[in-house]
Amino acid sequence: MDPQIAVTLLPLLGWALHGGILTRRLASARRDPLTGLHTRAGWTTRAERLIRRHSTAAVLLVDLDHFKTLNDTHGHAAGDAALVATADRLRAWCGRNGTAGRLGGDEFVIVVQDLAAADLDALTAALNRPLSYLGTPLPLAASVGVCRLAELPVPLLTDALATADTAMYAAKGRGRRGFRASH
Repeated sequence: MDPQIAVTLLPLLGWALHGGILTRRLASARRDPLTGLHTRAGWTTRAERLIRRHSTAAVLLVDLDHFKTLNDTHGHAAGDAALVATADRLRAWCGRNGTAGRLGGDEFVIVVQDLAAADLDALTAALNRPLSYLGTPLPLAASVGVCRLAELPVPLLTDALATADTAMYAAKGRGRRGFRASH
C-alpha cells in the first residue's frame, strides 16, 4: 500500500474503531446488566416515541412487594433471581405491544401501545406467581399503578409517570398484590 494512503487511512480506521466502541458502551449503558431490560434513559427514549405515535398508550409502574424481606430472608442471589423473573414476566407480557424497563432496585416501568388490548389480570397473575429458586418456591408479589395517557390533559411522560406512581401507592395501600388505574 502507498505510504501516503496508509497515513491517511490510519486515523480514519482509528476513529471508526473508537466509534464502534462508544456505540457498544452506549447500548450497554441503556440496558440493565442484571435483567437485560432498558434502563431509565433507554426506556424513556422508547416510551416518548411510543406515546407520540399511539394516543391509546398507557404507562405502568411496578413495584415488588416485600422485596427487602425476600432479600433478607433468602439472600441477595434469591433477590436477583426475583428481579430477573419479574423482568422476564414483564417482557413476555409486553410482547410487541410495548416495552419494559427497570428504574432501579425493585421498581419497573412499562409503556404499552394500547391498554385495551393488554390483559391487566394476566399481568397481575404473572407478577404474583411464586418463583422456584433452588427447589424452594419464593413468594413474589407486585403492586402496579396504571396511567392511560388519554386521561391526561396533556399526554406527557413525566405526568404519566407521576400519575402511575400515585396509583401504584394506592394499590399498595389497598393491601398490595394488585393494580390500580388512575381516574
